[in-house]
Amino acid sequence: MVPAVSAPDFSDLFLDRNQPLQKQLYKVLTNWITNGRLAAGAKLPSSRRMSECLKISRNTVTQVIEQLKNEGFLFSRAGTGVFVSYQLPHCVNSKINNLQFGNSNNWSDLPALSKHSEILKLQSPQLLQWPSNLPFSPGVPDLRAFPFSIWNKIYRQHQDRVSISGYGEPIGYFPLREKLSEYLLLSRGVRCSPDQIIITNGRQEAVNICAQTILNYGDTVLMENPGYRGARIAFGSMNAKIRLIELKENRLDVCQILKENLGAKIIYTSPTHQHPMGGIIPPLERSKLLDWAGRSKCWILEDESNSLFSFTEKPQAALQGMRENSPVIFIGSFNRVLIPSLRLGYLVAPKPLVSAFTNTKSFFSGPSTSLYQAVLADFMEEGHFVRHVRKMQKCYREKWKHFCELIKSQLEPYVTLVKSSASMYVIIITPNYNDIYLAKKLNQRGFGSAALSLSYANKPNKSGLMIGCVNTTRLQREQFVEYLKGLLKK
Repeated sequence: MVPAVSAPDFSDLFLDRNQPLQKQLYKVLTNWITNGRLAAGAKLPSSRRMSECLKISRNTVTQVIEQLKNEGFLFSRAGTGVFVSYQLPHCVNSKINNLQFGNSNNWSDLPALSKHSEILKLQSPQLLQWPSNLPFSPGVPDLRAFPFSIWNKIYRQHQDRVSISGYGEPIGYFPLREKLSEYLLLSRGVRCSPDQIIITNGRQEAVNICAQTILNYGDTVLMENPGYRGARIAFGSMNAKIRLIELKENRLDVCQILKENLGAKIIYTSPTHQHPMGGIIPPLERSKLLDWAGRSKCWILEDESNSLFSFTEKPQAALQGMRENSPVIFIGSFNRVLIPSLRLGYLVAPKPLVSAFTNTKSFFSGPSTSLYQAVLADFMEEGHFVRHVRKMQKCYREKWKHFCELIKSQLEPYVTLVKSSASMYVIIITPNYNDIYLAKKLNQRGFGSAALSLSYANKPNKSGLMIGCVNTTRLQREQFVEYLKGLLKK
């Protein structure tokens, strides 16, 4: 049976009355067929309708259709009509394939893409090699432990609300910002009003907003090395000069910063759980960093996305809350705490930056989804958020402890466990192995991980693996270690 594929409207077809009409119509129809405007199986209008539409004789239309049928472009079915053929002449099929599937010869004259797109192109293959939902993918929470029944009950209460069905405020849903300001004060010592919180689509958007709002061409940004690759890309997209600060005891080397006049506009750091190594900046060094930032007129971008689950040291209070009016922008995310598909994060901005950040958010991405924000606000108001976090802290600690015991008992001759990395993921150092190769082999087996070397902006001085442990079962952890042991012994 011929599928009902409609043909395009012929009313916009222009025929020059001073040129042979039959030849023009033939050329137009063959071009439409070869470039896909007339798709295979598309039904043509009747000859009478086409002649009336084009204001030409029906005989001219009939002659063209018959010629195209003879050449294999069209076919007719009794009592049904005339259709574009599924099997076109070989030369035409070749041309269509080139048009549809992007033969490189057809695109050689297009304008060049930006340098930034080339940077992303180099990063993308590595990002795509480790699907984020595999067991052992770093940063993925235990999705099976999420209280979906409670969440869905609250969701149903909000899904028909007209007031949150339109465009929301770019700064975010006020009840959520209100609850979040209360929670951050109690849990992290962050001092802010709801009006200083901007709801984002996650950690990466928060970093992007800061980069787009603060940086000019050639401004200097200080970053930990190794560090969060997404931040490097965001700052690089603004043509910033990125100066790398090597780690000391798996944390930002504050003393190195104090010794030099670096002229930076932003320093990006994760002081409560360095990404990826996990080190924590002690209180005295935090105070010195704040002093330096004030003197140097440098914004501190404090990324706390990894700090909620830490199993070896008690987390320090956030830099943001240590002093009033500190030059600190605080970033966090719900995606690792709850479920990644929420795509909700936040940044806490000093009051002078709130309006500028909100404008950037508004113009570049618009408001985050109001429905999920409303559900999350009630989820927090009713106490479910805090209960879930406490439950996961206990659950994740047990999984982390079991995983570390397996690594120590079976892999220690080959790897070194980084103690400070104790959180949703662990890091093992693999000095005699190519970590990208190991990550690829694990991925092929269905195990997620990330090569530590990819967190370095330059030549890595360590090879290792970032391995998530909280989105796994006991059996999976045992199977993972057994398989990795086999790879290391080869």
